[in-house]
Amino acid sequence: MELDRTDIKILNELQLHGRLSNVELAEIIALSPSPCLRRLKQLEDSGVIRKYVALLDPLLIGLGLQAFIRVSLEKRGHSHLQEFVTAIQEWPEVVNCYAMTGEMDYLLQVYFEDMTHFSKFVMGQLLQHPGIADIKSSFVLKEFKNTTHLPLNHLNP
Repeated sequence: MELDRTDIKILNELQLHGRLSNVELAEIIALSPSPCLRRLKQLEDSGVIRKYVALLDPLLIGLGLQAFIRVSLEKRGHSHLQEFVTAIQEWPEVVNCYAMTGEMDYLLQVYFEDMTHFSKFVMGQLLQHPGIADIKSSFVLKEFKNTTHLPLNHLNP
């Protein structure tokens, strides 16, 4: 799908203010509500807009420990790979998982209540998974930037 200036404006506003009504969105981007709704539907149907969410504050819901876990799998066989990918879907602590190049196979972003919760997860789930060769963890001390806002400036027609 090729995006024009109006589509880009819609995407930018929705990334900043996802709960805008169609009327509010149309007013901000200087379009009447009906064409705005049509464009929005096209962006949703094409998959450019994947979903709408509420972003929660981890600290305010008792998840005060954020970590990144680097995972290396044993290199023998392809079955461990698929088993691992399936397993992470079931672990609610894992909010993001990336296949990586370099020294590790996967990078997990995880949230925990505290170090006890982290320890239970690592010892009871992660290290119990077949095919795990090594893990290394880093804990977030302070967050300086956290956004879901993707850059759109490269799309300007």
